[in-house]
Amino acid sequence: MPMPQAEISAKHILHIFSSLELGGAQRRFIDYLASSDADFEHTVYAMDGNYEAVKMMDGVSVLGDGRQLIVKGNTLGAIRAARRQLNSVRPQLLVTYNFGAIEWALANRFFPICPMIHIQDGFTGEEQSTEITSRRLLRRLAYRSCTAAVVPSLTLEKHVKESWKIPTDRLEFLPNGVDISRFAKSGDASLAASLGLDQNKRIIGTVAGLRPEKNVGRLIEAFSLLEDEFSDIQLVVIGDGIGKPALTMLAERVCKKDAAVFTGALSNPEQLLPFFNIFALSSDTEQMPLSVIEAMAARLPVASTDVGDITHMVADANKPYIEGKDAATLAKSLAALLNTSEVANIGDANRAKAESDYSLSDMVHRYDRLFSHASL
Repeated sequence: MPMPQAEISAKHILHIFSSLELGGAQRRFIDYLASSDADFEHTVYAMDGNYEAVKMMDGVSVLGDGRQLIVKGNTLGAIRAARRQLNSVRPQLLVTYNFGAIEWALANRFFPICPMIHIQDGFTGEEQSTEITSRRLLRRLAYRSCTAAVVPSLTLEKHVKESWKIPTDRLEFLPNGVDISRFAKSGDASLAASLGLDQNKRIIGTVAGLRPEKNVGRLIEAFSLLEDEFSDIQLVVIGDGIGKPALTMLAERVCKKDAAVFTGALSNPEQLLPFFNIFALSSDTEQMPLSVIEAMAARLPVASTDVGDITHMVADANKPYIEGKDAATLAKSLAALLNTSEVANIGDANRAKAESDYSLSDMVHRYDRLFSHASL
C-alpha cells in the first residue's frame, strides 16, 4: 500500500515516469522494489495520471496522492511546476524515466536541488526511426549534467553517447534482469484453459503492450501466413492497450476462426509461458525487452524482428531467427522454428544465457549501488 508522505526517510528517491501504465520500465521497477533491501524510501509520480502499476508496488508513496501536479503542453510552465515540487519535497535523489519526464530533468538542470539519474529505455511513436531534432537538443541539455544516464542496451548506449554527448564516466550500461527461478515452474493449466489456450496445439505467443510501436498486427499477419501449412498452431497475445480492439478485429479478419487468443494483461506471465512453444516479437523498435529475457528464462526459442539488442541477447543457436522487419520474414523465422527438431536445444541455450547474463539479483545490486552513490 502507498505510504503517507510524512513517513519518508532520509534516503528518499523520487521517481518520475511518463506513465505508470504497466509496461517494461514499470515491471522492472516492480521487480526491483520486491528484491531490494536497500535503505531507501521511494516516491513515484506519473505525468499522465495513470497509476495502474502502483497496485503492484509495495512500500511506495505517490506524489500528490495521484493528483495531476504538472500539466503537459506548456513546457516552461511544467518546468516551473516541477521545480516547485522539487523544492517542496527535497528528495535525496531524482530519477527520471524517458522523454515524458524531461520537464523534471530540466527543472533540476541549473542550480540543482538534488542529484539526478536519468534512465532511457528507448524511443516510441514518431521517433522509432530517428530522433526529433528538438527533442535531441532538449535531451542533450537536460541529461549531460546527470550524475548518471542509464541505458539497458548496447545499441542505446552507443546512440546516447554520440547523440546526447553524455560523458563516458556518466554513462551506465545496466542490462535488465529477471527472476529466473520464476520461470522454472510449471504453468497454471486451469488459467490457460480458462483463457482459451489449446494445449493440443503448438502455441506461438507474445507478451506486449498493445501499442503502435509493438506492431502486434505484423505478428498476426505473419501467423496468418502459416495457418495453411501448419494446422496445429495457435496464436496467443498476452497484453492490453489502446490497440486491442483493432488488433482483435484484424485477427478475426485474417486468421482462422478462434486461432488467435487475446488474454489481456497478466501480472505474472510465467503462468502461461510454459504452454508456449515459440515466443514471437514483432516490434518496430525495442532496446532490451524484458519479455524476451522472460521467454529465454522459460526455455523458449525466440522469433523476432531485428531491433535493438535482441540479436545480442539470445543464444547463438537462436540468432538465425532474429531477422528483418516485415511479416513475411517473421513468418519465415516462425516456420523454420516450427520445422526444426532443435527447438528444445535452442530453448535450453536461451535459458543458460539468461541465467548467466540477465539475473535479477545482479540488476538489483547494481541499481542499489548506483542509487546509493548518487543520493545525498
